Order: sequence, then C-alpha cells, then structure tokens
Amino acid sequence: MLKAGNCTLYSGGHVGAESFFGECAERWGVKEVVFSFKGHFIKRARNVVMLTTEQLKHGDVSMDIVSLHMRRSYHKAELIRRVCQASFHMVSKGSQVFAVGTIQDDDTVKGGTGWGVELGKFFNRTVHVFDKARHAWYTWRRGQWVKDEPVIVEATFCGFGTRELTKESKQAIEDLFERSFGAV
Repeated sequence: MLKAGNCTLYSGGHVGAESFFGECAERWGVKEVVFSFKGHFIKRARNVVMLTTEQLKHGDVSMDIVSLHMRRSYHKAELIRRVCQASFHMVSKGSQVFAVGTIQDDDTVKGGTGWGVELGKFFNRTVHVFDKARHAWYTWRRGQWVKDEPVIVEATFCGFGTRELTKESKQAIEDLFERSFGAV
C-alpha cells in the first residue's frame, strides 16, 4: 500500500468531482496540484499552477479531432480548447486516471470529462471512471469498460469529472481513498 504523503493528485480544481478529489487528498495527506488558466473558475486554490498561453499550447489539439473522436460538437470551442489543453497537463503528470461521469453507449464519457478519459487511454494510463448513473466504478481494459473496485497504486494520479456530484459519487471517491490509504 502506498503512503498517502508520497502521492500527488493532479486536477483542475473545478466545482464538483475535481474539488471533492482535492478535499479527500487534503484529508488523507496527499499532495495536490491544481492546473488552471486565466478565466477558468476554480474552487480549490491549493498549489495552483496557472498555465500560460505557451504552456497551454503544449496540450493543443484540433477541435475537429476532439469533436470527431468524442462523436459530438462543442459550441464553446475556445473554452473547451483550453480545458482540453489543461487536461493534457493533468494526464501527462498522472500515472493513473480517476474520473466521475457517465459512460455513454459509444464508450466515451459525457462532457469535458470525456476528453481527459480519452487522453488517459491515448497515454496508456490505467483509466477508471465512476459511472454516476450506474453507481459503480469501471476500468478501461482491452478496449472495453470492466466493472471494478480500483485502488490508487501509482504515486501520481489525476482526479476529475462532473460538476454535478451525487452523494453516491462522493462516497465512491471517499471509498477509493480509504481502500488506497486506509482510514483517515
């Protein structure tokens, strides 16, 4: 079992799943790094890294590619582009990806959370999603979602997801930290 104090959570510090991952990290003694950018609202302001325009460009990707891969179009393209760019920094730093959202029939995850999940797959990370509609964790294995009870096994990990966090989602995140690091 990893020691919580030797681990780092990377997130975007946004309202909902990201801020709750941060709250759990703080309670368990996990270091937290929040990636943000000018004009992006964050709830968690612990160890914030404000990404410059140049740094954001490292995670740049064509919105046509994002739209094609995610099988949907984005109306707030510039904001979504910056969120996608920031997600690149989180996923490139974290060796394991944890997200809260809804897995859709096409195996993508709903909303902006979906791009972080897809980046995790591209970067060959272990990707876990708590599906808030099914009230269960799933891990991406061999091209499909498999029901699972994940544990944090890497010293660096990402936590992100939906703004609309349910009580079951909160419990799932707390249970993840407890399975991984023991009781607070």
